[in-house]
Amino acid sequence: MAGTPKDYISRLIQSIWLTELTEMPVWRTRGTRVVRIIFAVLRDIAAGQLTLRAMSLVYTTLLSLVPLLAVSFSVLKAFGVHNQIEPLLLNLLAPLGEQGQQISSNIIHFVENMKVGVLGSVGLALLFYTVISLMQKIESAFNHTWRVSHNRPFAQRFSDYLSVIMIGPVLVISALGLTSSMLNTSVVRWVSDIEPFGSLITFTTGLIPYLLIICAFVFIYVFIPNTRVRLKPAIIGATVAGVLWQTAGWGFATFVASSTKTMAVYSAFAALVFFLIWLYVGWLILLIGASISFYVQNPDYVSSPRRELKLSNNMKERLALLIMVKIAERYYHQHSAYSTKQLAIATNMPSDIITGILLAMEQANLVRQTNDREPQFLPAQPLDEISVKQVLDVIRVADEDKHLNSGKLPHDAAVDRLFAQLDESLEQAFSDCIIKELVTGGSSANIVPAEEVTSGTALEKQS
Repeated sequence: MAGTPKDYISRLIQSIWLTELTEMPVWRTRGTRVVRIIFAVLRDIAAGQLTLRAMSLVYTTLLSLVPLLAVSFSVLKAFGVHNQIEPLLLNLLAPLGEQGQQISSNIIHFVENMKVGVLGSVGLALLFYTVISLMQKIESAFNHTWRVSHNRPFAQRFSDYLSVIMIGPVLVISALGLTSSMLNTSVVRWVSDIEPFGSLITFTTGLIPYLLIICAFVFIYVFIPNTRVRLKPAIIGATVAGVLWQTAGWGFATFVASSTKTMAVYSAFAALVFFLIWLYVGWLILLIGASISFYVQNPDYVSSPRRELKLSNNMKERLALLIMVKIAERYYHQHSAYSTKQLAIATNMPSDIITGILLAMEQANLVRQTNDREPQFLPAQPLDEISVKQVLDVIRVADEDKHLNSGKLPHDAAVDRLFAQLDESLEQAFSDCIIKELVTGGSSANIVPAEEVTSGTALEKQS
């Protein structure tokens, strides 16, 4: 008997999310991973964060585009290749058609009017501040995609950003010039007259825009996030984003060419409207590629169809203690420290969950992270000064803040008395049990059996 559409959907979801990948054939495992990543990216888009970040970057780009090009123009002028900015800008705005040419000429006109040498020290400082702010906004968007909570330190941010702004345009122009020179050599022209080499060269020439975009995206995905991004995930995300970029450019050009009514409605503002839309599409594609790179490098984040995973209080407490013990063990035995991903593997939990617990323990000064591109975690206090009770207390109040906490609840004498008794029981049972004992297997004489804590006999024994 045929099932209902709901049954088919239920079985599909079960085959994608509930079946262990180790139980599948290799071809099905890879296909399932691809489907999971696609679902996760669509889930992120539907959640609104990617689109919100893209819109934010559109606004920042409008404010910072002319200063950014002015700085690049000054650097390229020193190398005598500043005239290449306009063709590059025209290529980026090609999907806008005639409006793209108009916008490009206006931007170049603004850049030429902005004389960096006559701005003065304050003006020059504001110019660089605007450019650095754009780069910081971009890093923040990529860090959110990569679940990184900390941006670069200010000094590192300043040096890294300026190196990209100064050297990046020179490298891009050099690559474009080198590619053009190679294709125009007499040898290449001679070979192109011979088949099938001529068709092969024509096909390769058609792929060059894709390859240049992909290489640029790979650099962005590796450099911008404040974490270590492996090359393979960056290439995969950049390839998808590059294909999307070129395809979207073709589609957008078709849309602009057929939007005569829209241009009639917006009149002189039509070019600006199309420019804003294209900026938004471009940033969204760039962030989608970054999201794909993230999920390829961190497949444990797509182990569930839900973005936000919730644990019971019991799971939170057990997991927090387990994480604390594992971090302490590595530190005590002088082994390399755990990263978030390594802790996720060691505890068989998604990295999202581990990140939340580590953040709570870091705020309580129980653990601290290193300054590596992929931070590792160490105890923030001596192991004989961290008690089990401290870890449990941190997790019990982890999601409370000054606006929403237990102090906001109405008081009831009976309930308050029970929780005071519970807190006192936990204090007497676990305050003398330190993390170092759990790591070294030391004496557990101070640990009161759990059933006695629950029944209240611990209080009687202490009294």
